[in-house]
Formats: sequence, C-alpha cells, structure tokens
Amino acid sequence: MTETIIYDRLLKNEIPCSEELAGKLLIYFRLLTEWNGKMDLTAVTEEDETLDKHFADSLCVLKTGLLPPEGSMIDVGTGAGFPGLPIAMACPGLQLTLLDAQQKRLTFLDKVISETGLTNVRTVHARAEDGARQPQLRENFDIAAARAVAPLNVLCEYLLPYLRIGGKMICWKGPALNDELEAGGRAAAILGGRISASVRYEVAGRDWQHTLLVADKLARTAKTYPRKAGTPKSRPLG
Repeated sequence: MTETIIYDRLLKNEIPCSEELAGKLLIYFRLLTEWNGKMDLTAVTEEDETLDKHFADSLCVLKTGLLPPEGSMIDVGTGAGFPGLPIAMACPGLQLTLLDAQQKRLTFLDKVISETGLTNVRTVHARAEDGARQPQLRENFDIAAARAVAPLNVLCEYLLPYLRIGGKMICWKGPALNDELEAGGRAAAILGGRISASVRYEVAGRDWQHTLLVADKLARTAKTYPRKAGTPKSRPLG
C-alpha cells in the first residue's frame, strides 16, 4: 500500500482526497495490519479489500452532502474505527466521538489518533445503551452513525438518543435493508425520529449493494430509552 494507491483509489470513487488524507490513511492501514496480528480488529486483511471495504466505503458519505462541514458526530460501535476515523481524517471541521464497548479496540484507535496527529476525535468506552444515558453524550450530537452493527430497528434505539433535535442518524447498510425498513420506521417514530432518505452508493469495481439510511431527529427521546444494555437486541422495537 502506498499514498499514491490510496489517493488514486479514492479519486476513482469520486471521494475528495488530498495527499495529507492519503498519508494519514496509510498510517492507519499500517497500524491496522500490525495490531490485527495481536487482536481481532477485522477479518479483512488484503490491501485492496481494506482500501475498498473500509476506507472507500466509510468515505463514500463525503460525496452525498449528508455531513455538515462543521459540527459533532458520534460513531457508535466503532470497532476498528469505521466509519468514524476516516471521516475524522477527511473532515477536520467535524468533532468525532468514537464509542465502543471494548477497551482494547479503543487503545488501538488512540494509537492511530496519536500517530496521525488528529485533534478532532476522542474515544469513549461504553456500550451503546449506557453511553446514551450519560448527560454529556445524550442528545448532544448533530450526526450519529453506525456501520455493520445491528438491524435497523435496533440501530434506532442505539443512535437516536444521542442526537439533538434536528440531528441525523446515518446507517451504512447492505442488501438486508429492505427487510428492515418497516420495523425500523416504527422504531424511529417511538424514539422521536423519522426515516427520511436512503442513498445508494457504489464502490468502484465492486458489485456491493450498499445504502446510507438516514433518519431525522424530530423530538426528544423519552427517558425510558435506550433500555438497559442487551434489551434493544433481544427485544427490538418496531
């Protein structure tokens, strides 16, 4: 992997890219490869697949107009940092919070943040349900995002409580989305939200069926939500 390969690949996907961004993503890639030998960060290990499935897939949102140039965003269940960390590298005006339940993943992300010199991102150790009950996090973000975390109705309970009124939930979804929309719409309404858009996007040279599902936060989420950790998944709304 080289900076040039990253730069050219993102431009091929019509994703805005600079040499500085390509350089930071290269550091990220090298650390991901190194640390993946110590812990289970990702099953994707090939260079081309990492570039497409992680970097390009995370950054395709930049060509949709869904992200504001400034504001706050939380990536819930960030795992190895996708989509939040590449977005933080590409969007210095956004303040990113990366939330995950496993401290060892956050230790890795803190290393990437340090090595790339990012100043607009922080990590938080919490389960999605627990974090949303913390006063400094609840209903405090412009964007709440998740990628490959849970079905849509579960994601609504994970994400909508983090959003201030007027904020947007953005979920990276695959082909199963059509089967999740009805229950997801009902769950969103219970939590003060409304599904407002679905934006299809492509990664050049791949036949993946990927969609960004968007919901708007219209009203405050009732204090009873999210329910205690584990309940949204075992007894999903909708």
